[in-house]
Amino acid sequence: MLPSTEFDPTTMPWIDHSDADIAAFVTDFKPRFPLTFDLEEKLRFWQKNGYVILEKVIPLELIDAYWNDVEELIEHPEKYKLLTRIDLPKFEPIQERLIKDFPKEDLKGKYVKLNDFHQLSETGKNLMTHPAIVNFLEAIFQQQVVVMQSLTFMFGSQQPSHQDFPWVTAKIPSHLAAAWIPLENITADSGPLYYYVGSHKLPKFNFGNGILSNERSTRNALEFADYLDKNCPAHGFQKETLLIERGDVLIWHSALAHGGGLITNPDSTRKSYVCHYSTQNALPFHRYNPHAAPKEQKYHGVVIYEHPEFGDQENILKAEG
Repeated sequence: MLPSTEFDPTTMPWIDHSDADIAAFVTDFKPRFPLTFDLEEKLRFWQKNGYVILEKVIPLELIDAYWNDVEELIEHPEKYKLLTRIDLPKFEPIQERLIKDFPKEDLKGKYVKLNDFHQLSETGKNLMTHPAIVNFLEAIFQQQVVVMQSLTFMFGSQQPSHQDFPWVTAKIPSHLAAAWIPLENITADSGPLYYYVGSHKLPKFNFGNGILSNERSTRNALEFADYLDKNCPAHGFQKETLLIERGDVLIWHSALAHGGGLITNPDSTRKSYVCHYSTQNALPFHRYNPHAAPKEQKYHGVVIYEHPEFGDQENILKAEG
């Protein structure tokens, strides 16, 4: 049997099928929360372009509260159990380690990636499951939504072009979406996110063992990026830069090609919160312990699994109110 190089049509979300009847769906759909955007317009845009931007839906107070938690973490890393990655040569070969094992001054610099800080921060859980995000995710998945992971950045990642599904893996690769939440207004010199509009329809890159996993692959991430950067324009998918403001949120498809632009002003931050979601059918476990039944919490109807190794650090930073 040849390895798959396309998503399985029998498990793809309904909206990924070309004959999806969006008007009929919207007529019958009962959102969990009052809608704050035109759902039919956003679903049509998603189907065509592979992403949507929900404008001015996140309260600024919630964003500020989350960043306060981030600052507490960085100021007192010795108090918290959190895996952090800093992609600097001086930390090779172990660029991912517990946050307390990095020098504090490096935690305030570039190439820092805070992994799954939502596990510690209850405000992070509330932000990643804001009702506007939940309404859209439940509409596209039509299944129980679960949180996969989160990443928090102070500076732009400058990450080469990629699609998420080979790296952020679940049992059903098409059951994946991401939200990009700016924690400040994004400027052009800060290494902003870019994406190729409509590239979720691009023929999938073959890692040498299909598209379902990059493990044991004969191809590498730079070859993947080269494939996307050459083939997206060749298929007519234009590259756009994301300059959005606090209160907005970008949600993108698992196969949308995207990356981080170059930082042209070294002092320009790009504070952001990136959250990945799946369904309970595709991810019935916490990825750090896939063989055990996870402990579940629910926020705004979304399942968040407790981290199997964090113990009493889960929700150690309580939400106000």
